[in-house]
Amino acid sequence: MRCAESLLLRELFDAAVAAADPARSLITALPEPPPGRTIVVGAGKASAAMAAALEQHWPHPLEGVVVTRYGHSVPTSRIEVLEAAHPVPDAAGQAAASRIAALTADLTADDLVICLISGGGSALLALPVEGISLEDLQVVGRGLLTSGATISDMNCVRKHLSRLQGGKLAARCAPARVVALLISDVPGDDPAIIASGPTVADPTMASDALAILERYAIELPLAVRRHLEQGADETIKPGDPRLARVENRLIASPQVSLEAAAELAQRRGIAPLILGDSLEGEARDVGYVHAAIARQVVMHGQPLRPPCVILSGGETTVTVRGKGRGGRNVEFLLGAVLALEGLAGVYALACDTDGIDGTQDNAGAIATPDTLARARMLNLDARDHLARNDAYTFFAGLDDLVMTGPTRTNVNDFRALLIV
Repeated sequence: MRCAESLLLRELFDAAVAAADPARSLITALPEPPPGRTIVVGAGKASAAMAAALEQHWPHPLEGVVVTRYGHSVPTSRIEVLEAAHPVPDAAGQAAASRIAALTADLTADDLVICLISGGGSALLALPVEGISLEDLQVVGRGLLTSGATISDMNCVRKHLSRLQGGKLAARCAPARVVALLISDVPGDDPAIIASGPTVADPTMASDALAILERYAIELPLAVRRHLEQGADETIKPGDPRLARVENRLIASPQVSLEAAAELAQRRGIAPLILGDSLEGEARDVGYVHAAIARQVVMHGQPLRPPCVILSGGETTVTVRGKGRGGRNVEFLLGAVLALEGLAGVYALACDTDGIDGTQDNAGAIATPDTLARARMLNLDARDHLARNDAYTFFAGLDDLVMTGPTRTNVNDFRALLIV
């Protein structure tokens, strides 16, 4: 049975996810209907839920297609929902992106395109530029995912290999009006990074993408290297007249979700401290830092006195060196557990708000002051599991994984350290 502290941590996570529910956040951001057609396109882990919410609150004619991750679909009646692979693209994603490209051709100034964009859209809009194959995208994608590259760096590369990202989707829609509704999963909520910015001008160059790939020593198919070196088919740049009628509206973000959790904590008599909504860095190292702050609270009552909860969001990275099962949230948590060394009164949760930590079936995990003691009784070596990037197996052995299934939204990672 879960202790009261673990249950409270789960309630805080649930409050953060609920704050990013498209059914709640999309309604007030809808545009006025156009004199012409309304076309809906979209991509991301939340796109199906966004499509369902849009249908419910749009009494006017519309048609469209969105693509979401396998298992993230919801029933819709007017907007077709397709599913594809994430985080490494597949043929289904390529076919879905082709459908979206076709739907946005030959529009008029009287038409309206509503783009439903959320995290995960980078891999799901898998339509490579001419001369680059889907297999090339997969090779580059796998390399980036295990390299420790930041989401900003990864999406810079993705833009320059895509026919729809880096503003290209919106440019295809001209002269139609485009309203993009965005759910942010990136540090800083930069719309040019969310899903690799299909509706946003991109100031970066192909040379920047090539420099990123070389910095992280990513294996480069010859076609990819040649494309980036030539700088052909650049992304859409600021000031491009084709984006003159494009509006990007942020409808959910990590900060709003952190504030929802903080409000719930206050109602429960727990003082909240939001460290930030855009924390980045190697997951285990960020875990060490959070643990150090928790230790300062316990030992010195700074920056808050217990009971309190430390909250943070953002997207950490994992440089994969082992062959274990993991994700950035459980890796963060195992790093924090080792740094806390069983410190009394500290409980922690780290979960991805989309319900999927990396490529596993868990959202994240929970840790308690006796996590290390229980692990030793089960012959689970925490340091060995961390060294092998095998945090999933560690927390699974303790029955401390958090399993939510797809939440159908995505405002990135949620971390909470409760000190009582």
